Parts: sequence; structure tokens; C-alpha cells
Amino acid sequence: MAEIMRGLNPLTDHLYVEALQITRHAREIASLMLGKYPHPSTIFPGGLGIEASAQVFNQVLGRIMQLLDYAKKVAAIWDDLVDFFIAERPEYRRVGERRVNLICTGIWDDPEAYDASYARCSEWGERRLATPGAIVNGELRTTRLANLNLGIEEFVDHSYYQHWQGHHFQHDPLGARLSPFHPWNKQTIPNPTELNWRAKYTWGTAPRWDCEPMESGPLARQWITAVAGKLENEFLRAVPGGLEIDLPKGESEATTLHWRIPDRLNALERNRARAYHVAYCGMIAYTFLLKAFEYLRLGRTAMAVPYTIPQEAIAVGFWEARRGLLTHHVVLEGGRIAKYQIVTPSTWMASPQDPFGVPGSYEEAVVNTPILEEFERPEDFTGIDVLRTIRSFDPCMPCTVHLYAGGRMLHRDATTCMCGEEA
Repeated sequence: MAEIMRGLNPLTDHLYVEALQITRHAREIASLMLGKYPHPSTIFPGGLGIEASAQVFNQVLGRIMQLLDYAKKVAAIWDDLVDFFIAERPEYRRVGERRVNLICTGIWDDPEAYDASYARCSEWGERRLATPGAIVNGELRTTRLANLNLGIEEFVDHSYYQHWQGHHFQHDPLGARLSPFHPWNKQTIPNPTELNWRAKYTWGTAPRWDCEPMESGPLARQWITAVAGKLENEFLRAVPGGLEIDLPKGESEATTLHWRIPDRLNALERNRARAYHVAYCGMIAYTFLLKAFEYLRLGRTAMAVPYTIPQEAIAVGFWEARRGLLTHHVVLEGGRIAKYQIVTPSTWMASPQDPFGVPGSYEEAVVNTPILEEFERPEDFTGIDVLRTIRSFDPCMPCTVHLYAGGRMLHRDATTCMCGEEA
């Protein structure tokens, strides 16, 4: 265990450096298909502006195999870490603990089922290789994308915004009732005030699903997929109590990983789930690459489909970022964007209290966290248990609030963790 701990030292030791190298290989996979990553240059409405190529696919395959070898190792490391912490101090089960309120729109579409239509979104959504769904207080409520969309509301009672007026869209395209607080009805009206913990204290809003604060991310994605039991894949299986992931032989032997739904939702289990998600994502990439080779063999080489921008529409993109649920809600008028609202994973989880006094995911998890840190004087207190709680959600605060500066340049000085390194 001491060797693992030393290996995770940032920037210097072998496990940390190895993770950086693997991250590079993963980005190379994206760059081969997308031109560059981040900020891909080949995506446009309807598909990709590149040609299907066996040469490119083979380069991708080699990197996927490296990723899968690493996935076997990182899952074992995090099993050891989590089990060690809990065995040594069972109180760690309570660090970052919160209710089992989880949400996921699913990701990785079946190309034979997906048609991008809202009318059929619940059908093609359930064919995704990570199943959409919402779990409230440990019970699966739905796996239908239309229901997930209808349940989303955003509140600004404790945020630096004014309440908007009106209820322009009262129904979704299928005729179902929409809340006035749904993102299609939302207007962003900044109203900064002094920080007041009883009133307004953040630029983040308070998204809710069916009036519930929700958590998203790899743990939610795997938990919902396992419970829903709708996953159909040659290498991934939903089994009672969890998931099984078959990994092929590479430089290391073939193996099957078993991820189990945890007894408690806490910081350690979020990190364990994220480690297993490397294998999950890797086998999804492997699945789709095999399908791409098959399509290439059959002469199905089209990389895009024709797309005409509608003159009038309300639409939603059901996505998942690395750290969780991501929806884009757009209104088109006269063929132009009239409204665009994004609800990011960190907006969900960094949420302040809602109008009913219910805290967001970070807040709830921190309130439930015991202080296990050992210190003698108040000035020695670092708050590491709180830090572990927040970091377990993989926070991205720039994603929580997107700022448009109106053509002005904003400048900020920052000191990074490299400050102690020699030039």
C-alpha cells in the first residue's frame, strides 16, 4: 500500500506519470478522428468531415489496446486503495456520503437505432450502451429520455440572477406539460449582490429533477445501467448487483472485471467507479471500432448525413461529459438560435440550496462528512476530508458557469501546483 501511495505523488512518481501518458494516448485517439482535441475541427451538423480509413482505424486500435491494459491495472489499484481505507478506518464510509439520487441521460448510441428525433428519443435512448435513467432514494424511476427532459427544472433563489417571468413553452414537442422553470423557459438575467449565505451566494443555479437534487458521473452511469438491465453488448453485461466488463488480451492477459453497486454512496466509491469506468469506456471504444471495420468491409463509408436547419424548433441534446449529465436546450426562430441553455454536470452537483431549502450534492455530501483528520492545533487543520469529498465529484467550476465578457478581455493571475518545481 505504501508503494501505491508513493506512486500517486503528483508530477514525480510512476503511477501519476503513467496516468499522464495514458491520457495522451486517449487524446491521440480523439485527434485521429476529430482533427485535434480538445476543440475538434472535423465535426459539423450531420457528422464528421473525414474519410473512413483502415489505416486510421488501425492506429486507433493500437492505442485502445494500450488503454485496456492500463484499465486492468487501475481498477486493481483502486480496489486496493478503497478496501484499505475502509478496513483501517470504517468511518471513511461516511466521507462524502449522500442519498442515492442519481441521473444519467445515457451515452454511446446504437447507429442502427439512433435518428436524433425527439419523438423517438426514449426508444433510441434505451439502446444506448450506458442506459439513461433517474434513481431517487435508491429506486429507479425512469429510463426514458423524454421523462428525464420533462423533469428538469432550474432555480435561482440562492444564485446571482433575477427570476424570469413568463411560461412561453407550456408543452414539449410531444404535448407533455413543461414547468415554467424548465431550461426551455429559462432566461439568464444576472443580478450580482453581496454574498449572503441565507440569500444569494453563488453564480451556479440549482438544477433539480422532479424537485430532487441529483448526482451524475461514472458512478451514476454504471449504477443506472446495472439496475436498468437494458445493456446489450458482447463485452459488457448488467448482472445482479453490478456490471461485468470483459477485457481482451493485450500485453497483459484477458480478464473480466466485476464492478459492484456499493452499499453506500460516498467519496471512495465515486473514485472506485471512475477507475472502473476506464475499462467501460475502453470496451465501448473497442466495440465501435470493430463495428467501424465491419462497415468499412461492407462499403458503408459515409461519415455524415445531410442536415437542414429547421426554421422553428425547440430541441435538446442529451449528452454525457466525463463528469456526468450534460444537456443543451435550444430554441430556433427564423432559422437562428433564439435561446441556448446548457445544464452541465458541475451545475447539477455544485448547486446551492433550492427554494425548498434542500442543498445540492456537494453541500449535502460535505454536511454529512465526519472530520477524520488528525491535528493538534486549529492552525494545523487542512480540511482534507472536505477536500476529498468535493474532489470525488470531479468538479469543474468553469463548466458550472459560462461567462460571456462582451468582447472584453478578462485577466487573472494564478499560481499552479508547479510553483515548487525547479525551472
